[in-house]
Amino acid sequence: MTAADRMKAPKIQIQQAVENDQLLTQLYPPTQTTLGSLALEKRNLLLHSLLLLLLSLEHYSSYSRILLLNIVSSLNLPLRMLTEDEVRVAKALAQVVKDVQQGDLSHKRKTADDGKSSKKWKNMADSGALVGPLVAASIGQVMGGGLGTSTTASVLGPLANNKLAMAAFFGLGRTVGKGMEQYAKDIPDLAFVPLHGSLGNQSEICKINPENRRFRVVFCINGWVNNEKPAGVSGATSPWKALEDHNEVHMLRWELETLGKIGNALEVVMKSTAWSKAKKEIIARTSEQSSVLHDPACVKPANTLGSVFASLHQAIWPAGLLNVCKVIDNPWCIGLSRADKTGSVLADIIINKGQGERGVTLVGYSLGARVIFTCLMVLAERRAFGLVENAVLMGAPMPSDEFSWCAMKSVVSGRLINVFSENDHLLGFMYRMSSLHAGVAGLQRIQGVDGVENVDASANVSTHWRYQYMVGSILKHIGWENIDHAQVAKDEEVLAMVDRENVERERNHDADLAKKSGYGAENEVQQEPIPTRKRKNKNKTKNKTKNKK
Repeated sequence: MTAADRMKAPKIQIQQAVENDQLLTQLYPPTQTTLGSLALEKRNLLLHSLLLLLLSLEHYSSYSRILLLNIVSSLNLPLRMLTEDEVRVAKALAQVVKDVQQGDLSHKRKTADDGKSSKKWKNMADSGALVGPLVAASIGQVMGGGLGTSTTASVLGPLANNKLAMAAFFGLGRTVGKGMEQYAKDIPDLAFVPLHGSLGNQSEICKINPENRRFRVVFCINGWVNNEKPAGVSGATSPWKALEDHNEVHMLRWELETLGKIGNALEVVMKSTAWSKAKKEIIARTSEQSSVLHDPACVKPANTLGSVFASLHQAIWPAGLLNVCKVIDNPWCIGLSRADKTGSVLADIIINKGQGERGVTLVGYSLGARVIFTCLMVLAERRAFGLVENAVLMGAPMPSDEFSWCAMKSVVSGRLINVFSENDHLLGFMYRMSSLHAGVAGLQRIQGVDGVENVDASANVSTHWRYQYMVGSILKHIGWENIDHAQVAKDEEVLAMVDRENVERERNHDADLAKKSGYGAENEVQQEPIPTRKRKNKNKTKNKTKNKK
């Protein structure tokens, strides 16, 4: 190969390599390095070796994950290579600890607390060797080549052969199991329900099939539960079906009875004639302002308020809507209080490493977003950094002030996303009795805080009720990793069917009102002559009596 050929070779390799994800490069701008010109196999091996080196620290915090994302971007690798490598190594480590007993871990903690050592625990970690499942999973090997067994064991460190270190990494043997019983006294039905690989009706994070263990943990939090299954877990997990098993996804089950009442109240309000008329009245009242705000050619001023905010600040709500407020106000206020308490409990679980030595991602809508808000504020107050990787809040009934969001961003290492809708009249109505001077995050952009992403869902979220059907679509829109697109399409079909039912119901309501108004007018026309005839007859009789006299 000539010198000219050597100069051309790296360029050819770059062109043949898989192009990097556009969103990844936007979020994590690549650093110019000569390593990006290496062959794809060598770059992948370099990424794999760095992953093992980070795992040797016996934790995989959000900082480690963000570092790898920057490395992937700089090496011009697709994100799926990192995700697939994480899944492969996590499965291998989980196979090692699947036979570890809870009693052994408790005894290990006791001896460690007493400052004693035991030959049994020393024998569980033979230095310089990989355990069988790691060898079978070809840990250290990438694309047919890679590191030797002894080299891989040296890179992995304690996680190469120590079952106890691996068990602690996944959160096995943590005191959170006993803590859940204590927490359940304050928060009824509190549990973590795995969406993939659940072992029976277990409520602990560690109770999951080893094949479904992952390095990244996702906690999904509902805002309400449909009245079709008010106390069933299957109804609560339906909004999160679009999340694939590349992450260890758990649904946080909390206050099912309260969430069921909120779901029932929301459905009653949404199906009521008063809400339909009130929404039209609010839109008609601010039609000029709304047309200017939603004009694509118009640049919105930073302090411009939409129709929902106008009603909030002016405290002008239709009288018919105020008549149904008693249906939703009581369960909503109770839900807000319980959400704050649940958020504090969730923060305590995360600080106590109930998820193990792994980073956590939080996703929630409505009151679930309120839980995340309280959780992040408690983490910031206790200075628990590096535990939360990403947080997505949809339709959040919480303040939008800079202080709160700066505090939240300080404990979120990755993406902090606020999904809002300026057309969410129902959220504005339910939040009307809260402190409006701090704003409403679910109705507006977050301004003045670096690192916070604002996603405007006003075009698709016309009411608060739609969030439960649009979780998958919103996550897909923001570039969430590992989304089941087929399930997203199914959720969109269900939402379209619900929209058709709502349109048909409103049409029937309008027709009924038209019939009633027409029937009343006809009666008034027929009844008008009746009293006049009576009056004429009375006058005639009076005249006759006068003439007789």
